[in-house]
Amino acid sequence: MARLVFIAGHAGTGKTTLARRAVPLLHARTGESFCVLDKDTVYGAYSAKVMGLLTGDPDDRDSPTYLEHLRDQEYHGLVEVAAENLALGVNVVLVGPFSREVKSKRVFDPLALGVPADTRIRVVWVALDEATAKARIVARGDPRDRYKLAHWDEYRKRRFEPDPAEFPGLLRFDNAEFDEAAFARMIDAIC
Repeated sequence: MARLVFIAGHAGTGKTTLARRAVPLLHARTGESFCVLDKDTVYGAYSAKVMGLLTGDPDDRDSPTYLEHLRDQEYHGLVEVAAENLALGVNVVLVGPFSREVKSKRVFDPLALGVPADTRIRVVWVALDEATAKARIVARGDPRDRYKLAHWDEYRKRRFEPDPAEFPGLLRFDNAEFDEAAFARMIDAIC
């Protein structure tokens, strides 16, 4: 049974940093390897080309055009790559917002995802308050965030915080200040 770990959450929460920190610990704890598929790494250049052709802005990752015509295809493709690896017994860590997928609870259902039925799924929601997330987005200076920052009021309407009562299988990690003990507990829960 292969493992699928989602590291999900809104922009600027530190998902990629946490995934890179978690994988060596997961390997040490389980004795198993993990393939990391970060949405921005897997689809960054492709999406830049497509959005440049569609909107003239290769850094557009949040406009209605992106959300309506490219976003779901990126996520579907990412999960398909994960499914191929899982079918071969390769553990996978998926990194990306996955907000729609969490909200719909699809991430908890192997059949809805199209991954092997015996896949052991863990979903980590990296939480961070809006003001801190925005400050981190501004500080990182990534051109792909320009649209989001210029249209923050639209973007913030899509932000949600999963209620633990409604999402009991979700592992929540507050990343306002890195807490080593909380991180160790999260790794334990994933394993």
